[in-house]
Amino acid sequence: MAGVGVPTGPLTGPLTDAIADAEALVAAAPHIRSEQDLLEGYQYLAGGILACVHAAWATEKTHPNFIQGTGPYMKMGLDNPDTLYFGARINDDAEYVVTGVRGTTCDLSFQVLSGNYTDSNVPGSESAFDDRAIDIGSDGHFEVRFGPAQQDGSPYGGGARNHFTLAPGASQLVVREVYSDWSQRRGSVRIERVDRIGVAFDALTPEETAKRFSRAGKALISRVKTWLQFPEWFYLKLPVNTMTEPRPTPGGLATQFSSVGHYDLADDQAMIITVPKSDAPYQGFQLGSMWYISLDYTGHQTSLNHNQAQVDPDGMIRMVVSERDPGITNWIETVGHPRGILQFRWQRTSRDFTPADGPTVEVVPVDEVAAKLPFHEQNRVTPQDWAARIGARQAAVADRMLG
Repeated sequence: MAGVGVPTGPLTGPLTDAIADAEALVAAAPHIRSEQDLLEGYQYLAGGILACVHAAWATEKTHPNFIQGTGPYMKMGLDNPDTLYFGARINDDAEYVVTGVRGTTCDLSFQVLSGNYTDSNVPGSESAFDDRAIDIGSDGHFEVRFGPAQQDGSPYGGGARNHFTLAPGASQLVVREVYSDWSQRRGSVRIERVDRIGVAFDALTPEETAKRFSRAGKALISRVKTWLQFPEWFYLKLPVNTMTEPRPTPGGLATQFSSVGHYDLADDQAMIITVPKSDAPYQGFQLGSMWYISLDYTGHQTSLNHNQAQVDPDGMIRMVVSERDPGITNWIETVGHPRGILQFRWQRTSRDFTPADGPTVEVVPVDEVAAKLPFHEQNRVTPQDWAARIGARQAAVADRMLG
């Protein structure tokens, strides 16, 4: 509108240009082999647009709040179907109070990051801990404070419990709720910048409005480039149809070990993965697409955790990854993805994990699966029971991931 200080060009120009550039990146992705690969890329792009625009307009450094940057409709970074992710932008020189109520989830963790994930950088993890490191009331309420070190270099809050020092460069606070049972009760979490409590937001300016559209566009390009690069860094250089020994997860996430790999299976092949049921409070497995996102975990069983999986009498969990239905409870569906990512996570650990804790992998013809499973009769599932399993997944996702 002329005469009121708003730029004459389209404010959304940087965003719409970025969307076009991101579409070109998606269309040129080296892993695309089929129309399904490309269409999933466009679906992935739509989720990225949604997430980046939301982040640009729903987050304030002066008045931070937690938002979900990934979920069933805006996936990224090999999102774990068992996890809800919440993130807030922070400054390293400000003080923050995080309050909430602990739900019944098996894990609640906090991580402070410096910088952002990019196609050339994994941000540093400045602090990472789970809720065992804080005091929580008998009613589940908690209060955690973050702030810069004192001028004399002593820790924030004098090192008192529930006080954590923000390292120089700290820019993000990430909170994760991890579900071993998808019917577990969600908690709540809120962040406030101490010096802005009770102070209203600043009014929007033309410059700030333009900046937000530009920021959303830059974030979208970075998002697409970054997560296309991650499989190259951490997965695709490994021998195909194998998985690594358990190892601390790159990026400094506290008390988590992981085992990773990638698969390439013909329609008549199956991968049998055998792993001990862990003593860790959380053990989860999932498939990911070459877009480095989870496969459809709502209408298909593309993931299993230790609570969902059937455990054999010898204490082992045996899963079968395949396109064709082997008729067993622990079938992991590839849903039209002959290639993809394999990922185990163990969380809330209290010891180092060894190769004996990790998986073994064997690729066999689908027709030989029954002969390869020592407890095949106990592993079988009826079509009615399978439909009930999928129905339970659909209901749980709707309940805990509303919107």
